[in-house]
Amino acid sequence: MSQPEAALSEKTLSEKTLSEKTLSEKALSGAELDVIRQTAPAVGGALDEITPLFYRKLFAAHPELGRDLFNRGNQAQGDQPRALAGSIVAFAGLVLEGGQEGYGSVLDRVASKHASLGVVAEQYPIVYEHLFAAIVDVLGEAITPEVASAWTKLYWLMADELVARERALYDAAHVAPGDVWREARVVSRAFESADVISLELASVSGELPAFLPGQYVSVQVALPDGARQIRQYSLSRGQAPGTWRIGVKRIKGEAGVPDGEVSGFIYEHVFEGDLLRVSIPSGDLVLDESDRPLVLVSAGIGCTPMMGMLHHLAAERSKRPTKVLHADRALSAHAYRAELAELVDRLPDGRLWTWYQSVGRSREGVLSGLMDFEAVDIAPGSIAFVCGPKPFMRYVVAALMDKGIPESDVRYELFGPHASLLDA
Repeated sequence: MSQPEAALSEKTLSEKTLSEKTLSEKALSGAELDVIRQTAPAVGGALDEITPLFYRKLFAAHPELGRDLFNRGNQAQGDQPRALAGSIVAFAGLVLEGGQEGYGSVLDRVASKHASLGVVAEQYPIVYEHLFAAIVDVLGEAITPEVASAWTKLYWLMADELVARERALYDAAHVAPGDVWREARVVSRAFESADVISLELASVSGELPAFLPGQYVSVQVALPDGARQIRQYSLSRGQAPGTWRIGVKRIKGEAGVPDGEVSGFIYEHVFEGDLLRVSIPSGDLVLDESDRPLVLVSAGIGCTPMMGMLHHLAAERSKRPTKVLHADRALSAHAYRAELAELVDRLPDGRLWTWYQSVGRSREGVLSGLMDFEAVDIAPGSIAFVCGPKPFMRYVVAALMDKGIPESDVRYELFGPHASLLDA
């Protein structure tokens, strides 16, 4: 065994004991940070070679992960490999910027996703083994013992931080780590647009757990080829205590992108009386409890977490100044259109703007084209929540910052593999 391989084999599943140390006790030394800083460009530049090799190694050793845990659609497009293998490089950049404040919110978002999937601590050594073996294979002699040691410590700093956050989420949900799955029955199904259906869910026994406005759940379905694939869907409301409603959009592939296999399966095959396997509510895009002015911005199916927030605000008769902005392709594509307007009307200080790329004819209160913040007055001290396609959210964040909202007060949800919103 070479020296780099020996260094990388020190953290095996049998040897790894999750640290209870504080962040400062686990922090990298100055020399280790220098090594990370010097080698990060080489590791990042080789990701296109490292990532496919990593996944080949991982799925060869653990085919069940590719079949039942990782999103096969993202795998086919290359999104998941870039996101997961690149996460260690992205985390390195955040650490090099300095301090827990730089990456705490990012790790919270990833931990929420992991908790919704039932990820457990024992899976981190598996990823470590195959990811770092791929790095060694690609970069070869550049991975000296010092380089291997520094990047190993960085990986476990990230992993330990994630595991601690995930454990806190499992504790808050009163479940054992990874024990997140339960069966729910579909009690009603309704069309919200041509491509979007709502499913009202109730527990097979007892009640489904309460959720916070803006959270989502994972849904796992058994596909015809035997795979059990998982996707996340926002909780747009509960018809009654202990029930959930999710909105599922049928994803039609285009430009070489495959159809959404889970959304398509649910759309075509899940009806009243059927059972769905669902996880605990998760997600950190949660409505705050302050009295600050609100700006809720969405596009397409990104309206669903906003619906959860608006149902809560309407039920509470909230007097918070609330501006709601939504963009869609056309009125016919806008899921929950009438319900959205009715909820905003119930707010004493609520106002709604809607934009459609295709309008057809002039309609009162309907704007044509893409979302434009020029005519929207944003109150000082507002907090914004954003959900929609990544390019849309990138535009919205920039527009809100131009309106005087600091980036720290713009909160957003990225479904799919996690990556920085500012990535190209």
